[in-house]
Amino acid sequence: MPLYEYKVLPAPTRGRKAPGVKTPEARFALGVEDLLNDMGRAGWEYLRTDILPSEERQGLTSTHTVYRSVAVFRREVVIPGTTQTISPDTTPIPPRSPDVIETD
Repeated sequence: MPLYEYKVLPAPTRGRKAPGVKTPEARFALGVEDLLNDMGRAGWEYLRTDILPSEERQGLTSTHTVYRSVAVFRREVVIPGTTQTISPDTTPIPPRSPDVIETD
């Protein structure tokens, strides 16, 4: 079973202007597409986008909750100098002796 490392980035909140991209929806989609392609070129696999609560200070004594959108990416952890991925220790656990008595 491979091990993964994760990267969480703020999801784009604004679109990106480009020639031929006229509508706000298309500009926003282009911004998301750029983020996904940039991370893909760096070896990261897109998993999902989540909306998570973040408690922030408001004034000196109060707080309020703001919801943030984040994009989650992952990639396999590779052992340096090889092409093998790190796998957890697969040493089998020996069976328990039948004479062991468990008490609660």
